[in-house]
Amino acid sequence: MRQCFSVSLFVGAGILRAIQKLPVMHINPQKTMKHVSVLVPNSPCILSSVIGAYKVLSTVNMTLAGHGKKPYFDIQLVGLSHETSLYNGLFVVRPEVLIKDVHKTDLIIIPAFQGDVGACLKLNLDYIPWITEQYKAGAEVASLCTGAFLLASTGLLKGKKCSTHWMAANAFRQAFPDVKLQPEKIITDELGMYSSGGAYSFLNLMMYLVEKFCGREMAVYCSKILEVELERKSQSPFAIFIGQKEHEDDSIKKAQLYMENNVNAKVSVDQLSDMFAISRRNFERRFKKATSNTPVEYLQRVKIEAAKKSLESSRENINEVMYSVGYSDSKAFRTMFKKITGLSPVNYRNKYNREMAVK
Repeated sequence: MRQCFSVSLFVGAGILRAIQKLPVMHINPQKTMKHVSVLVPNSPCILSSVIGAYKVLSTVNMTLAGHGKKPYFDIQLVGLSHETSLYNGLFVVRPEVLIKDVHKTDLIIIPAFQGDVGACLKLNLDYIPWITEQYKAGAEVASLCTGAFLLASTGLLKGKKCSTHWMAANAFRQAFPDVKLQPEKIITDELGMYSSGGAYSFLNLMMYLVEKFCGREMAVYCSKILEVELERKSQSPFAIFIGQKEHEDDSIKKAQLYMENNVNAKVSVDQLSDMFAISRRNFERRFKKATSNTPVEYLQRVKIEAAKKSLESSRENINEVMYSVGYSDSKAFRTMFKKITGLSPVNYRNKYNREMAVK
C-alpha cells in the first residue's frame, strides 16, 4: 500500500508540474465557487460515472491550481445513506454528506444506474423531492446515461428533450411517454437540465459542462489531459437495433419476424397487412403502438442493421451489401444508412472492419 501511495503522489505531482509549464490561460476566475452535488445512488450504479464526473471537475480545479488560481468547483459526493456497496461488495462508496444536510447546490449530477432500473428507482425515491426543490431554487441537473430515469421521475423533463443509453430507449419511452427522448444524441441541454447518452459518453457531457461553465480553453486543456474527444455528438454508430418485442400483439410480432427474416426482399405495408388480414390503417396504428416505429421505419432499421453486420464482418463491397438487404438505389441506401447510423457505409466499415478498412 505504501508503495502504491507514493507512486500516486509522484504521478499527481508530476502532472501538476506539467500543468504549471503550460501557457497561461486567459480566463477570469469566478467570484464564488459552483457547488456540485454528485449523487451516490442507494442502489447498484455504474461506479465509473460517479468517479468520472468527480475526476473531470477535479481536473478543472487542479488545472487552475497549477496556474495559481482558485478552484471553480466545490464538489461533494451526496447520498441517501452513509455507504453504498457496489459490484457484489468489491467497491464501497461513502458519500461526504447526506441530502438532508445539503440545503443549496448549484449543479446536481445523477450517475448511471446498473441492472433493473425500476428496482433502482424504488431505492432512490427520496432523491426526487430534493432534486425538484433544488432545481426550482436555481440548481441545474445533469443525468448520465440511465440516470435519466431518475431525472424523468421528478416530472421536470415533461415536454423536454432527453437522452439515455440506446439500449434503454424503449423502456424509457414506455415509462415516460411525455418526454422528448432523443436516443441518438450524446448530449441534450434544455432549461438547466442536461443528459448524456450511454456508458462512457457521460465524459462528453462532463466536458460540455466544463466548456459551458469555464470556457472553451479550459475544456480543451482538460480534454487533452484526460484524452477525451470533445466533438462527439451522436451515439447512433454504436446502437444495435434488436427490435421492440416487449408487447402483447402477436400479429405485430409475427410481422416483425417476417421483416427480420426477409431483409433481402421488397416488403410493402400493404403486403404485410394483407398477410395478417388487418386493414392497412389498423395495421399501421397497431404497429406504431407496439414498437414506437411505423412499419416502414422498422423495415428500414432492420435492413440497415443487417447491412451493418455485413460491413463489420464480410468482404463484400458496398453495392453487394446494398443488394443483399433489398436496396437497389445506391443514393437511397447511403442516405438511409447515414440517417440511422450517423456514418456513411464506407466510414462505418472503416470504423468496425479492420480487415477491410481503407489504409
